[in-house]
Amino acid sequence: MEISGQFGLIWEQTRAPLLVPVLKVMVVMCLAMSLMLFIERVYMGIVIAFVKLLRRKPEKMYKWEPMKDDVELGYSGYPMVLVQIPMYNEKEVYQLSIGAACGLSWPADRIIIQVLDDSTDPAIKTLVQLECQRWASKGVNVKYEIRDNRNGYKAGALKEGMKHSYVKQCDYVAIFDADFQPEPDFLNRSIPFLVNNPELGLVQARWKFVNSDECLMTRMQEMSLDYHFIVEQEVGSSTYAFFGFNGTAGVWRISAINEAGGWKDRTTVEDMDLSVRASLKGWKFVYAGDLKVKNELPSTFKAYRFQQHRWSCGPANLFKKMVTEIMRNKRVSLWKKLYVIYSFFFVRKIVAHIVTFVFYCVVLPATVFFPEIEVPKWGAVYIPSIITLLNAVGTPRSLHLVLFWILFENVMSLHRTKATFIGLLEAGRVNEWVVTEKLGDALKPKSDGKPPRKPRIRIGERVHLLELGIGAYLFLCGCYDLAFGKNGYFIFLFLQSIAFFLAAAGYVGTIVSA
Repeated sequence: MEISGQFGLIWEQTRAPLLVPVLKVMVVMCLAMSLMLFIERVYMGIVIAFVKLLRRKPEKMYKWEPMKDDVELGYSGYPMVLVQIPMYNEKEVYQLSIGAACGLSWPADRIIIQVLDDSTDPAIKTLVQLECQRWASKGVNVKYEIRDNRNGYKAGALKEGMKHSYVKQCDYVAIFDADFQPEPDFLNRSIPFLVNNPELGLVQARWKFVNSDECLMTRMQEMSLDYHFIVEQEVGSSTYAFFGFNGTAGVWRISAINEAGGWKDRTTVEDMDLSVRASLKGWKFVYAGDLKVKNELPSTFKAYRFQQHRWSCGPANLFKKMVTEIMRNKRVSLWKKLYVIYSFFFVRKIVAHIVTFVFYCVVLPATVFFPEIEVPKWGAVYIPSIITLLNAVGTPRSLHLVLFWILFENVMSLHRTKATFIGLLEAGRVNEWVVTEKLGDALKPKSDGKPPRKPRIRIGERVHLLELGIGAYLFLCGCYDLAFGKNGYFIFLFLQSIAFFLAAAGYVGTIVSA
């Protein structure tokens, strides 16, 4: 009783003079960030509506003519194309990507397939090499390249790959990660943009997810990534001819890469780094939304967390490194610089992550303890609802899952916010690179007739303390709001706490047997 009395006294003494003012400031800051995100989403919604209404397809915005065979010259009129496939211990998917690349419809003497194998497992290395030899025996020009280190990770592999003497004869380079499977007509649909428009440095294709129905987590990812491609990439391409290269399923003009300074490994987003530097040199990019490349979404929670850490930490770190360089640049317009700094980086890569977690998982729940602090309905309900609907339009088939998507995105915002601050502050894990695990056919039943083993649950590996702590905090706030509150936040708070608890226990995504 004495301890609880002392706690109550401390609470009363610090509540009004300290906690209330701090929380009020945080509410105002969060509302300001929400407005920034809201305006950005509405702006992109308006632009994409006009793009669709006016049918501004890339083929209409840029000259596009199919590649034609010359009776006299044969295939010599076709440009030389390098296809790079960086991989690292990709046992489950290496055959798919190499096979798809070798199956591209392009004159055999005008294409080089370059497999950049950084695998550390000797058995997998042997398998990849044998696969390359198999295709080479069929007349495909396949180069199997390895390094004696993994310096720079993917960026280092791509950079080393460009140093080989045979690359000098190539005009363009198509890049595919190990789980990507381009259709045979990929080059015939993308290369003409670059051939007919010398100002274009990059053609980016859309990702098509082969395992989006594998589990609820992959459906949530599909919703987020569909919005990214259908809206963000399309808007950037249609307005400022700038967007971030997605690191795969794209074709670069090699001269654009060289002029921009080549691949750099200073962040974990080497693709975005190259995009910004090339754009500052005056190169334009085009997003071909109708050109789709099949790939695999991470279906285990562990793999997805690592991927999201890299995708959130890298852009924040790159923003810190490049913001001054962007402002001082003389080759691009002021409006394009503002777009890159404010819209592309600050709002989408920093504000979006921070406001999602801090406002909806920390500040808003905390207001239940302070009835004198009122969060306006437009900030607590209307703006997030509109933002959610604008995000969900990219995947109409998943509209009924929008509640699950909100709860899942709020859980992931914890990791994205943490990674964003690590990137901005250049803290310990700023350059951590963990290759996203691909399961390929690993989840398909084996043909030996034996039932699949039940996964063994290792508590130490499965329990995530951060999610557990946030879940407990939200549950406490929900209980207090139910008992004493007047805002009715407890329904959201209980649902969100359950989502955090499920994530904390590892019951998200596919659980692979040990």
